[in-house]
Amino acid sequence: MSDSFKTAVVTGASRGFGRAIAAALVATGAGVVGIARDEQELRAVRDELGDGFTPVAADATDEALAQRLIREHRPDLLVLNAGATPHMAPLHEQTWETFSRHWHTDTRHVFTWTRAALREPLAPGSVVVAMSSGAALGGSPLSGGYASAKAAIRYMRGYAADESERAGLNIRFVALLPQLTPLGGVGSAGVDGYAARQGVDRDTFVEGLRPILTPDQVAKAVVEIAGDPGSAPEYLVGGAGLRPVD
Repeated sequence: MSDSFKTAVVTGASRGFGRAIAAALVATGAGVVGIARDEQELRAVRDELGDGFTPVAADATDEALAQRLIREHRPDLLVLNAGATPHMAPLHEQTWETFSRHWHTDTRHVFTWTRAALREPLAPGSVVVAMSSGAALGGSPLSGGYASAKAAIRYMRGYAADESERAGLNIRFVALLPQLTPLGGVGSAGVDGYAARQGVDRDTFVEGLRPILTPDQVAKAVVEIAGDPGSAPEYLVGGAGLRPVD
């Protein structure tokens, strides 16, 4: 991996999956540019990971930011992980603002960076890993537009892969679909919401999710998939491991 990727950009790098992914990549010898809104949390990641981690406190949906960082750092790996925490409520108790939250964050930032990757473009052999969700396959009735926003990320992956091939860019686009886990901000909110809907306590609901997916497993999956040119275009990842999406 360290021979293949020298510089990676990871969005949503201050906590959860993104922090674990950044740590795993730094451990391979890659330099990681980590983006998140919270400067203090990013500084804590830098303190933990050292000089291999470059913190950038910014909004990952910013088009000018994406263009600038790609031009300045010439990354050969993008991991598009940033996302909002859902407002957990049934459809009729959502507003359009809460329902569309993930379109304006998760989907928009993947669009922004994917577009920039194709237009700059990234160097041949580069990889873009976009974080979708298992909810893109099965839905998520309590999280507003979350599932549809994550499904759009899957479609964009495919569109981008086609454009890369048409233009002869040799940029590989992959989507990862993590299953529900209590070990992350988005998943924790989901667990609380669905436990309440089922009328069970949190621990009882979590028992039904075992084996539990951990951030370290997600990070390992990103490193494995990004480093394998023969990998499938989309994978589900859960506590039991990776499975290509049929």
